[in-house]
Amino acid sequence: MISTTTAKIINILPDKFVTYISKRVVDKYLKKYANINVKGNENLKGIKTPTIFICNHLSNSDGLVLDKALKEIDPTFIAGVKLSNNVFTSIGVNVIKTTNIKPNTADKEGLKKIIKLVKQGENLLIFPEGTRSRVGCLIEAKKGIFLIARTTGAPIVPIGLYGTEKLLPVNKEGDMSAETFNYADVYINIGKQFDFPKRAKEQDKKEYEDFATKYIMKKIAELLPENYRGVYK
Repeated sequence: MISTTTAKIINILPDKFVTYISKRVVDKYLKKYANINVKGNENLKGIKTPTIFICNHLSNSDGLVLDKALKEIDPTFIAGVKLSNNVFTSIGVNVIKTTNIKPNTADKEGLKKIIKLVKQGENLLIFPEGTRSRVGCLIEAKKGIFLIARTTGAPIVPIGLYGTEKLLPVNKEGDMSAETFNYADVYINIGKQFDFPKRAKEQDKKEYEDFATKYIMKKIAELLPENYRGVYK
């Protein structure tokens, strides 16, 4: 990984230079360490927009490899605000188009901004689990995906991603600056676009939320090997 000093220098440069250099750094690391395999590109042809892309989350490199795979779609990624505040992960944030949200909080302003982006026609990419899985498979989704998908009514494209947990493993102590790239095969499986499920007459609010969330997470699980499906097997 780049040194702390280099990372700090990059982040104090003018915005255009920060973006340019950050892209060069990220491209260098991905080209050197990641063997990226994409399946399902045909499912991106003729999709309705705006679209919400949903994907499982295993590593801080997820957004970087997905940005490569979805370059033509150019989605806005939902990123936890702490990624922008960290000297290392902010380099990745500089490369991809993001909007921030405060994880594990009722960030009403963040949600309003996200919903507004979709209604204005922006494609969106969200990691419904809200954090990287520390167990190497799907964990329960947060409430945000239900609220965003229901409010916007936008169609959804599921993506199954694996191998990034080896490319840039989560640091066990939670120190993102200590995370380093390793050689790894990365697999991106893009599914077919589908519509957010409608509420049945007999379902109350809580039943509908649980059903709809499980329904869309199962769409991700279907695109992953069984050992990555976790709570959505």
